[in-house]
Amino acid sequence: MFRALVVEKDEDTGKTSASVQDVAEDRLPEGEVTVAVEYSTVNYKDGLCIGPGGGLVRTYPHVPGIDFAGTVEASTDDRYAPGDKVVLTGWRVGENRWGGYAEKARVPADFLVPLPGALTTRQAMAVGTAGLTAMLAVQALEDHGLTPGQGPVLVTGAAGGVGSVAVAILAQLGHQVAAVTGRPDQADYLRDLGATEIVAREALTEVTKKPLEAERWAGCIDAVAGAMLGRVLKQMTYGSSVAAIGLAGGAAIEGALITPFILRGVNLLGIDSVMQPFANRERAWARIARDLPLDKLETMIRPATLADLPQLGADILRGQVRGRVVVDLRA
Repeated sequence: MFRALVVEKDEDTGKTSASVQDVAEDRLPEGEVTVAVEYSTVNYKDGLCIGPGGGLVRTYPHVPGIDFAGTVEASTDDRYAPGDKVVLTGWRVGENRWGGYAEKARVPADFLVPLPGALTTRQAMAVGTAGLTAMLAVQALEDHGLTPGQGPVLVTGAAGGVGSVAVAILAQLGHQVAAVTGRPDQADYLRDLGATEIVAREALTEVTKKPLEAERWAGCIDAVAGAMLGRVLKQMTYGSSVAAIGLAGGAAIEGALITPFILRGVNLLGIDSVMQPFANRERAWARIARDLPLDKLETMIRPATLADLPQLGADILRGQVRGRVVVDLRA
């Protein structure tokens, strides 16, 4: 038996409820590798899966948790042996199959990445999907020509999980970082991560009819979309790129015009972390181990246990979670 956060659905009312339960190991899904989970984290998708489901969960009872890190307990795949440290993000684990909010998980070997030796399992979950996405976005901007010294790099939704890690990485790499937030009380937190400029959310949410605005940003990692992305695109410098990683402000790009793309050569880069091939994941985790300042990572961490998850799931859906929650499955 092992402990897990189990979400159940009342078929009559359609309502879900989550509780910590003892679960038999033979209920784990099929897979080549069984992992003793040590840490997990909390993402927006986790909030949906703990609560209303958001269309992500197909079958109940369900164990959420789209990320986990731990130690291999058993493996029928030659790539992994008992004792190996591994990390998992994405692949719809925690959505359409049982995930990391449990003391044990079983998954296909292809879903795992060996944990870089420079990181602990706790640090890996302080990074999690959010940090992996941030690094994928940084690499995409670099692959399209971004280098330090070209001008400020904008990070929207900067106090969130992806934004916090993105600010810290960009600052560590020598970029000027402009952090956008709608929470003025987070300014000191963002400056501690390395932001050199705090931009009020309201400064970028007005929809304008101008085809272009003054060039301001040498790069951007955008978690918001909506009106903010439409406005930011008009302010990008010639040949620069925006890495789009989220849609907190809506799926549409309000006020967007073709002019930034055809008159300034601006690039809009889509970033997905769920289905990334193994080689890309391995490259990103190696860069995280090298370029993410671990002292800054520590300041983002909020510790939690399985019992805290129902409340944290509701909090993250309301935008009330700052930085990175690290869930200790052994506590």
